[in-house]
Amino acid sequence: MKVASIQLAISDDRTKIETVDHALKMMDCCAGSDLIVLPELWNIGFFAIDKFISESEPIDGYTAAAVGSKARELGAWVYSGSFVESRGGKYYNTSILFDRKGERAAVYNKIHLFTYKSREAEILTPGRDLAVADTEFGKVGLSTCYDLRFPEMYRKMMEQGAEFFLVTSGWPYPRHEAWEIFNRARAHENFCYLISCNSSGKQRGFLALGHSKIVDPWGTVVADSDYRETIVRADIDPGLVRTARAEFPVLNDRVFK
Repeated sequence: MKVASIQLAISDDRTKIETVDHALKMMDCCAGSDLIVLPELWNIGFFAIDKFISESEPIDGYTAAAVGSKARELGAWVYSGSFVESRGGKYYNTSILFDRKGERAAVYNKIHLFTYKSREAEILTPGRDLAVADTEFGKVGLSTCYDLRFPEMYRKMMEQGAEFFLVTSGWPYPRHEAWEIFNRARAHENFCYLISCNSSGKQRGFLALGHSKIVDPWGTVVADSDYRETIVRADIDPGLVRTARAEFPVLNDRVFK
């Protein structure tokens, strides 16, 4: 199974349409991949909070339609990264998992909204439901950035059958060590693959961390990156999840379930 995480650079110098076009070109560079992942709020950048409402879109708006069409063209599963969705007078940090035909396989609204020196939770409405989707390579649990700090969410997705966690993110530079720890811990404690896609670049004076990762069920980093725009790639074995769980069945010894 070929995986590609597009560590897209955010910028104050691009319009949303220019950014979408750039992302589609980077997706073209991932031709042949089975799964492609994009960052959080990449079409405007997480730090452009003043644009959240003005640049919001319906679930089938410009950004989602473009990414879904590209998923169909490439014949790949695509975790869209997130965008600000407008629905019923409210706004959500929304991500879509597209299948190889470019159809919506799952939709996830970010549950844990960031409150530390951020207005995300003031402007957006938190999601309520986990999203675990069936795919040809196993069940996939969807998540977004700050969710990584809440291990109970990933444990619940694992209990719903998840063997892969996808993380779209806009994690900033100062909290590098936390990012490294959470990526590996969420994978290993649940014996799941974790594929994260973080932004790179600088916006509104904030530096995005980058360092997107592909982590295996043993917590081993299979592929990662630095802070620059890049595509993180790996060829992984979905069967390793079941093999690892059988070889070291720690999940069977849980007392609190």
